[in-house]
Amino acid sequence: MDKKQPYTPSCTDCGTQNCKFKDRTYPDFCLTTHLDKEDLEWALRRYDEDENHRVMVASAEVEYEGYCQLTRVEEIMTFARKMGYKKIGIANCIGLANEARIFARILRANGFEAYSVICKVAGVAKSAVGIPQTCESIGAAMCNPILQARLLNQAHTDLNVVIGLCVGHDSLFYKYSDAYATTLVTKDRVTGHNPAAALYTANSYYRKKLMPEGE
Repeated sequence: MDKKQPYTPSCTDCGTQNCKFKDRTYPDFCLTTHLDKEDLEWALRRYDEDENHRVMVASAEVEYEGYCQLTRVEEIMTFARKMGYKKIGIANCIGLANEARIFARILRANGFEAYSVICKVAGVAKSAVGIPQTCESIGAAMCNPILQARLLNQAHTDLNVVIGLCVGHDSLFYKYSDAYATTLVTKDRVTGHNPAAALYTANSYYRKKLMPEGE
């Protein structure tokens, strides 16, 4: 087992969350109290930019209006309406094709246009881009997130929704998507696409699997 690496304390090491209140004590390593004023002002200026401002306001309104009432599906549609988005792109894993179909049907029933591109689009062999051929034992065709993004860009989607793209493939999709992107389903083949389950069981059932001895 690798030797434990030293680390710099950050927000996950804080037990107070007093940054929500601004009038209480903070740990010595607090990012809020050690913040470079220039970094804060840079971020705040970005929120003044037209599109960023609209996204921030719409997001806050969706959170407030639907707090503990709206599902993620409903939140996405509410956000899209507030932003004036009509054409919703879907970048989905082939393993969640049925979920993507259901989501597209829901979008269309609620007045949106849905346009999807599946991960295996073009059917290119994994080995064609230098992926080890052994990886083809679980499927010969590579996932193609950059092409997914390009085709959705060409379709001029207003908002793209990710449904179950693999770790890393989703990163490439976000990088190349022209439209803002959000995630509806995060893939986890072991937990039925509920990755938080591993966190909830990290101190019990999954402790030996996820935590080094003595952690």
